[in-house]
Amino acid sequence: MRLFDLSGRSAIVTGAGRGIGRSIALGLAEAGCNLALCSRTPRELEEVAAAARGFGVDARAFPCDVTRPEEIQQAVEAAAEHFTRIDILVNNAGLTVKKPAEDYTPEDWRQIIDVNLTGVFLMAQAVGRQMIHQGDGRIINISSIAAETAITGSVAYCASKGGVKMVTRVLAAEWADRGIRVNAIAPAYTETPLVKAITDSRAGFADAIRQRTPLKRLGLPEEMVGAAIFLAADASSYVTGETIMVDGGWTAFGF
Repeated sequence: MRLFDLSGRSAIVTGAGRGIGRSIALGLAEAGCNLALCSRTPRELEEVAAAARGFGVDARAFPCDVTRPEEIQQAVEAAAEHFTRIDILVNNAGLTVKKPAEDYTPEDWRQIIDVNLTGVFLMAQAVGRQMIHQGDGRIINISSIAAETAITGSVAYCASKGGVKMVTRVLAAEWADRGIRVNAIAPAYTETPLVKAITDSRAGFADAIRQRTPLKRLGLPEEMVGAAIFLAADASSYVTGETIMVDGGWTAFGF
């Protein structure tokens, strides 16, 4: 058994146009996985698809907004028809709004919860139905250190990622006897466009993160790839309902 070989398998990756989603998509392609790439940015998806095809796999863009159930269903059905099956889902799409809790608007709250939590569930549900029909599959949700520890100025983000952790556990428990494994990856602050926008707007914030992190730096998007391949491959065949921290020691750190 080739524990880390994904040759011939097919994956849907959401938020695949940039950041962690892009890196995981290309990492899966390098491991031999065909790709259905989803996000609201078709141009970026086409660029990632072209790069993925350089590894000799089939990669197609299926633009969709994860807050719209009808677009999710259309994308999942199109991907399943094109690839005949969906072996892997990487639920990566996400966003945040940084502001004090007392200043959050209902619109801020709804937007973050809709994308980060409801969108994760709706995509997992749609792909999960396909995997139940197949009798196997692997779902990988991108969580965060915010599911484990309070991040000030991020009340909705923390709530959404805490929810992702529990959605991961419940789906893992419900679908284990259907041959479906559901796990999560929890990064710390990672050098993505989303995090760069935050660090650029707040003087000293990046330095504070480095000082708080035992490895004294932010993560890189490509450093999430190893955990994703492990969870997608046969190497993790007895792992479900778990969250792997990829956080430079952030959650292990005490005083």
